[in-house]
This record gives sequence, structure tokens and C-alpha cells, in this order.
Amino acid sequence: MTLDWPAGWDRTPPARRERARKFEASLGSTTQSLEGELDRMGVDDWRASIGNQHTKSNGLPRHNANPDDPGFVLRWHKDGDQYAVACDAYSRLRDNVRAVYLWIHETRMRGNRPVETGDAEFAAARLPAGDDAVAADPPPHEVLGVAKDAPESVVESAARALIKEHHPDAGGDREAFKRIQRAREVMLDG
Repeated sequence: MTLDWPAGWDRTPPARRERARKFEASLGSTTQSLEGELDRMGVDDWRASIGNQHTKSNGLPRHNANPDDPGFVLRWHKDGDQYAVACDAYSRLRDNVRAVYLWIHETRMRGNRPVETGDAEFAAARLPAGDDAVAADPPPHEVLGVAKDAPESVVESAARALIKEHHPDAGGDREAFKRIQRAREVMLDG
């Protein structure tokens, strides 16, 4: 069985995959949490994909899954739109599944805020009509231009400078600004 990675999305080269030290949850508890998030979202249907057959009937990995390819892809349909979230930035399947779960949870929680935006909270995960797909963000440390293990003070300083440079109110690119904010959050979350 091969991983059903979205067409056109770049893969993280195996040599650049990190070992996450910030995720304490097990693979089993993470998949349970992910199923709960999908139920709360009220998706029409969903499926997960990993790089081997150690999966449950819904495609989520079993607690002992340890494929050679640690990538994880989650796809779902809601209200006629298709969505996908994929992660292969980490060297262990558990950490890639956890990153996808956290992204889903945080994105769903933003929808609970009384804030108006130009698009739905999951617009970033919506797949285009054809095979054209948008590549995922580069690793957070590359976005910020710091070392993978940079101290919080260095991360904060780099993020502040980049946010100031790319702020939309100062004529900066909104997508770059959002990417910098996400990278800062990820690096300080650990």
C-alpha cells in the first residue's frame, strides 16, 4: 500500500524530516482525538492514508503502525467541497498524525470565534477542482530563517522582524504574513 499523497504537493525529503519532541500523545490517543474532531466538523465522509496496511477500516493507522514512509494524509468532503491536509515533516508517523490533528482542531476552533473573514475556516485545505494543488508551507524554521532548535528568544526576534516586514498594513503579502505567524506558533508551541 502506498501513501495517497495529494497530486502536486511537495514531499519533505527523508533527510530533512525532524524528530518531534513536543508531541506527548500516543498514536492511538491522537487518532481517537482526530476522529472526534471530524465528528464535530460534521463532514460528509473522510478517509486517511498512510504508507502501509496497518490501518483500521477508516484508514486511520493502528496504534502499532510504523511504516517506512511516515507521511499522513487526511481527506474529507463537506458540502460538496473536497479537502486534504497532509504532513510528512516528521520522522515518525505519530508526529505527522498529531500535526494534522492539531491543525484541524485549531482551525475548527477559529470557527467558534465571532470574527468575520473572507472565506471559510477550512479554505486553506480545500482542494482545487482539478489535479492542481497548492504545496504545503516550508518547515517553520525555514520560514523564520532560524535553526531547527533555535531558542525562543531567537524565534521571537526573527518572527517580529519578518512580521513587521511582511505586514499587510505596510504593503506586505498577506499569505507570507500568515505563513510567518503559523511558523512562529509552531516553533514556540514546542
